[in-house]
Parts: sequence; C-alpha cells; structure tokens
Amino acid sequence: MPELPLVLWIALAGVLGLLVGSFLNVVILRLPERMAAGWRQEAREVLELEADVTPLPPGIVREPSHCPHCKHPLSAMDNIPLFGWLLLRGRCRYCQAKISIQYPLVELLSGVLSAVIVWKFGPSWAALAGLVLTWTLIALSGIDFRTQLLPDQLTFPLLWLGLVLALLPMFVTAPSAIIGAAIGYLSLWSVYWVFKLLTGKEGMGHGDFKLLAALGAWMGPVSLLPMILLSSLIGALVGGTLIALRKHERDIPMPFGPFIAAAGWVWFVAGHGLLQGYMQLTGLR
Repeated sequence: MPELPLVLWIALAGVLGLLVGSFLNVVILRLPERMAAGWRQEAREVLELEADVTPLPPGIVREPSHCPHCKHPLSAMDNIPLFGWLLLRGRCRYCQAKISIQYPLVELLSGVLSAVIVWKFGPSWAALAGLVLTWTLIALSGIDFRTQLLPDQLTFPLLWLGLVLALLPMFVTAPSAIIGAAIGYLSLWSVYWVFKLLTGKEGMGHGDFKLLAALGAWMGPVSLLPMILLSSLIGALVGGTLIALRKHERDIPMPFGPFIAAAGWVWFVAGHGLLQGYMQLTGLR
C-alpha cells in the first residue's frame, strides 16, 4: 500500500481538527456547567439539605447539539464545522438568534493548529500526542476565557500523559519531565504567594500552576522560563490592546491560562528554532 504524501496527511489533520473543534466547543460550554452543578450537589450534601431536583445541565457526549437560545436540536447541516456557521450567517435557523463567533473561531483554530502539528512531526505517534496536547490546550483556553477556571478534569490528565510519554521517552526524558512538572508548579505557586503576601490579593488561580506543571512535564524544565516570558508578553499585548480599545476594564481580572497555553504550544512546535535563533542573535553557542 503506497504511503500518503505529507501534504495529504496535513490536509487530513486539518479536517480532523475542524471536527474535533466542534466537539471542543461543546466541552468549553458544557463542562463548567456540569462542574458547577456537581459543586452545588456536593454542597447540599455537606449541609445536609434536600437533594436538588433541578435537572442537570446537558452532558458533554450524550445530549445532541441544540441552539442555546430556543433549545431546538440542530440538523446535520447546521453542525458542519465552520461552514455551518457561515451558511447560517451566524444566526440560528429556527429563532434567528445570533450564534457566538466562538464556534467558528474554535473550529478554525483547532483545524489550523492540528495541520501545523502534523506538518511539524509528520504522520507519527509524536504527532498524535501533539494533537491531544493541542486540543486540550484549546479547550482549557476557551473555558478560562469564559469562566476563569482551568478544570482539573483537563489539566491533571494532561500532566499525567506528559509524564507517561516521558517513560518512552517521546519529547523529554523521565527525569526532565518530573523536574519540569515540579518547577513549573512551584514557580507560579511562589509568585502567587509572594504577590498575595505583599498585596493581600490573589494574582492568579491555582489552575495556572497545574497547567504550567503539565507543560513542564511535556517539555522539560528548560522550556519553563521561555514559556513564562512569552506568556507574559502575549498577555501584556492582548490585555493592553483590550484596555486601549475599552473592551476590558482595568479592575476586572483577566485569565492568564490562555496565554500560558499559547506560549506552551508555540514552544512545543518552534521552541528549538526559537532557542537557536536567540543564541545566534546573542552570539551564544
């Protein structure tokens, strides 16, 4: 059986990314609601209150997609990634309510980044692992943007998968992954407590520690400082732009997780080239 050319693998990865992006939208929207419902149920049990009879929010897998406004189930044509939103011109077919731009953006981002991963690693197990990392980072970023939460249900599996892959090893060795995870967590944990002791305020959430620990497990300790610097730069640019355009108030906290995720993905794909370019510019060898 002849091998497929790389360009076809890249195209297939892009299509797969679009399809997965549609599912990631479901995760981004429904997982926080399911988590909140679970917390309310646990709180009522602790307080020994009667069970809440309110129906649970839609599940992530079983319940079909529907319009968030009129609750009408969506047809197969409406669910075509990216093109469904374009064909509907951003409005529900049944109630004409506006459909969030988030849907096509997440699908497009997932498709493009998936294609880049296969272009970088080729048709390999490393590419498959890279796709899982990419999709998880997109889901985490979307949830953090909407709710300022980084669910343990996503960060912990990403951390453990990074440590398991290091046993092969795939991207880094096991000692490097363990040290990277530990330093990744403790670095932001230390910043958090220093900032809180000095100001009395919480500068970031605990999910940020876990996300950087997961990325440290995937890429080792050498990647951590560049990722922190790059995420800070991206955050400053995005935050400054939003404030300048008056689309974000200065006193409203901005989630840092998406910037960590973006920096981690960039370093995962292009870190070696960026490091070599920096060393050439600075004259280091």
